Amino acid sequence: MDMKITFLGTGVAIPQKDRVQSGVLIEYGENKVLFDCGGGILNRIFESGVLHTEIDTIVLSHLHLDHVADVMCLLKANWLCEKLDAVIYGPVGTQEWLGRLMAIYPYMKVKVNVEVREVVAGEEFELSQGCNVRCTDGIHSVPSLGYRVEHDGEVVVYSGDTEPCDSIMKLAQGADMLIHECSFPLDFPMTNHATPDMLRPYLENSDISKVYLTHLYPHMQGHEKETLEYIKEKYEGEVHIASDLMTVEL
Repeated sequence: MDMKITFLGTGVAIPQKDRVQSGVLIEYGENKVLFDCGGGILNRIFESGVLHTEIDTIVLSHLHLDHVADVMCLLKANWLCEKLDAVIYGPVGTQEWLGRLMAIYPYMKVKVNVEVREVVAGEEFELSQGCNVRCTDGIHSVPSLGYRVEHDGEVVVYSGDTEPCDSIMKLAQGADMLIHECSFPLDFPMTNHATPDMLRPYLENSDISKVYLTHLYPHMQGHEKETLEYIKEKYEGEVHIASDLMTVEL
């Protein structure tokens, strides 16, 4: 096994049964990297059997609350268990966002040591043990990044929140897995998010092996089967609806 992907949270800002907010854990070797950390993710980490103190690297797609609400909760939980260091990657504005939060909770600022590294589209950075990450812009209401994670020949791409777009699909060329948001069902008028009919044309001639759909609004309930059938009509790879605590090994 090279990579293990755990969907910690596959929901959105509106509460719904069995789906908390956004968060994906990618493990390779002994390393654990958290992509987004919305509300409910800290408990999902516990439920997954992973120790939260093993997570000291967080990569944020954007700064909407349903993607960052549990960041401070995770930092505090780690501090209470004597894990003080962390690195947070995110778009421009991440440093200011975290600084304002620390100003509200000054006792946290003196307890933890958090390094923020802001990244921009086209930038590449290396995590531990030869894991390379490249990012690109999505199309959303605020700056949002998608990430391509490569380790030992395996490739996972996480779209963040976005309309389907050329930049994310270019990033996903040849990927073993694309984790792409699919917020709303077929024929739902939408911008800044994806629907099956918006996404399918980008998948038709792609060389992506597997697609996992996440970031599902309550509006998607009852439409899961038709979503899969619609995409499979034109896409030759595997397509799945992600659920909280689902794990996939590459």
